[in-house]
Amino acid sequence: MKNTFQCKCGKVHNALIDSYVIEKQAIRRIPEFLNAYKATRCFVISDENTYRAAGIQVEEILKEAGIPYCAYRFGSGQIEPNEHSVGSVMMHYDCRCDFIIAVGSGVLNDIGKILSCTTKNPYMIVATAPSMDGYASATSSMTRDGLKISLPTKCANVIIGDLDVLCQAPMHMMKAGLGDMLAKYISICEWRISNLITGEYYCEEIATLIRSALKNCVLHADGLLNRDPGAVKAVFEGLVIGGVAMNYAGLSRPASGVEHYISHILDMRGVEFGTPVELHGIQCAIGTRIALKLYEKIKTITPNKEAALKYVQEFSLAQWQSVLRQHLGKGAESMIALEEKERKYNVASHNARLEIILHNWDTIIDIINEELPSCEDLDKILDLIDVPKTFEEIGISESLLPTIFKATKDIRDKFVLSRLAWDLGIIDNLI
Repeated sequence: MKNTFQCKCGKVHNALIDSYVIEKQAIRRIPEFLNAYKATRCFVISDENTYRAAGIQVEEILKEAGIPYCAYRFGSGQIEPNEHSVGSVMMHYDCRCDFIIAVGSGVLNDIGKILSCTTKNPYMIVATAPSMDGYASATSSMTRDGLKISLPTKCANVIIGDLDVLCQAPMHMMKAGLGDMLAKYISICEWRISNLITGEYYCEEIATLIRSALKNCVLHADGLLNRDPGAVKAVFEGLVIGGVAMNYAGLSRPASGVEHYISHILDMRGVEFGTPVELHGIQCAIGTRIALKLYEKIKTITPNKEAALKYVQEFSLAQWQSVLRQHLGKGAESMIALEEKERKYNVASHNARLEIILHNWDTIIDIINEELPSCEDLDKILDLIDVPKTFEEIGISESLLPTIFKATKDIRDKFVLSRLAWDLGIIDNLI
């Protein structure tokens, strides 16, 4: 991967990370990087699990190198990616520190990025699991006011992927990492479709980078359950590349689509109602399977302009917003407020999109065929690594699926499968 380069798409792409290393004993190189930043005092963030996995080593290495540090360790229990967790870290932050180190993965990394962005101090993530693609991204996936958001923060300056640590990560987290990578089938497909329909920016070089990383993960998938270093490295590097791709593009499109939004809706329901929540990558894998099944249905339909226009004319926004409030609680309010700005349900806006969809329908089908595997092929991978394939397997009623899918069109200002289905007037019958 290149750090900064002028692309054929017309943009200058910037990876935003200074360095990343994926190798055995990578953790021993921490003093080398700290010296490069002239760090004089570090603030180390961990939790009980990540402290045992790598935090103890990190602190020992800092002591051996004579580098002062302060540490904040979350107590036992799940850390929620919300205002309370961020506030806890902020309240314990030592202002004498000029370098931040987080030891962990998803939430700890997201909090570390927020702290780094706020303090303007450089940041290193010592990864403890190949579980998600946020290591190299410049956003933090957080719940704010009940709504799952991608909060603009900053990218880690240094990413440490010690294979001795990563290969000992909980197997469930490794599976989640591959699940997050499998979601990239959908993200690239929907990015291309959105470019065609809405004119959204698209870069083929970034898409090619993602496809290559995804292919490498799938090729090594059979080694994951055996903790094979090559398989673990393939997944972790793929996840880092996913973050870099988002930085290159300046948006999350290369790495997430409707499958991620399904996961976000499940997270929001978990926060509001205490319903079951799985690891993000596991939910994304299930969301990817749902999306593949629906795209297979999309390929069988013949768009009907009159039916689509009639559906939109009769659509009740007020009634739909009532459904959102019922199923998402206070998190629905931010989604409703987003629509007031976006106005995707506006009849004139719909008419314009529908004309483009109808004119380019054959091309849309070609994109789906080019980018997406069959659901059967995905199932082979999921079965190979023993990942859940349905809502029921993670404790969620399948009866909620239609409403969850429909809600994905409201969570972000992006054109995804649920918006295509709404524009075609088939969203009530598709799922």
